[in-house]
Amino acid sequence: MSAASAQPDSAAVARASRAEAETLLEVNNIEVIYNHVILVLKGVSLKVPRGGITALLGGNGAGKTTTLKAVSNLLHSERGAVTKGSILYRGDRVQDLSPADLVKRGVVQVMEGRHCFEHLTIEENLLTGAYTRRDGRGAIAADLEKVYAYFPRLRERRGSQAGYTSGGEQQMCAIGRALMAAPEMILLDEPSMGLAPQLVEEIFTIVRDLNAQEGVSFLLAEQNTNVALRFAHEGYILESGRVVMEGSAAALRENPDVKEFYLGMSDEGRRSFRDTRSYRRRKRWLS
Repeated sequence: MSAASAQPDSAAVARASRAEAETLLEVNNIEVIYNHVILVLKGVSLKVPRGGITALLGGNGAGKTTTLKAVSNLLHSERGAVTKGSILYRGDRVQDLSPADLVKRGVVQVMEGRHCFEHLTIEENLLTGAYTRRDGRGAIAADLEKVYAYFPRLRERRGSQAGYTSGGEQQMCAIGRALMAAPEMILLDEPSMGLAPQLVEEIFTIVRDLNAQEGVSFLLAEQNTNVALRFAHEGYILESGRVVMEGSAAALRENPDVKEFYLGMSDEGRRSFRDTRSYRRRKRWLS
């Protein structure tokens, strides 16, 4: 059998393996309200398998960041709350835990916009991620070297103040800082925001390597549907605070609606911006 003909078989095995994988995170029909008035999420449900990369897709304001903050329990700082539904991690209800307790359980969020400590060096930023660990300096030092192996640029800039590094370096620093907490799952919010395409590709490649080699599961929110579906295993598309489509990344890439409304393509090829705008008014799930 040729390598080309063997490829679909290996892909099918990988899909079957993920389908049988343990569900690490389960979000069940949650509703999120801000300021006791503004309904942002409306019955959102999703699952993230252990060892998977799951993409949360949609335009600005679709509810992606709110979904991540609901999982990481950061809503209260913005006067938001989960008012219905449940969030389970490893089968345990976690929506009433503090963010710090959730980090100790292995769930870490990388916020949109990177949020490095600008006055600290890159290495000091990375070490803050290990603040909750109690497994000794040797283990922390070993993980710091591992972060530098995945992000060689951070090793070069380890003594530089984070505020004087580039946007790409700050994004790498934010992901590296999350890794220093020895997480089982990372919630990654808009990793491509404000970055050049080459850097976006580099960061997503590192995410894929961390998933494959370190076993870190990812739930990532991303507006760049094209790149996210190339690297993710599963995907959910949000609009106006609800899930309108879900499935494997491969199936979503080939879905005519996804091509039409999120990739700017159709069976006839690419559409103009003006055509795409007019078609947006005829989405079947908004009827």
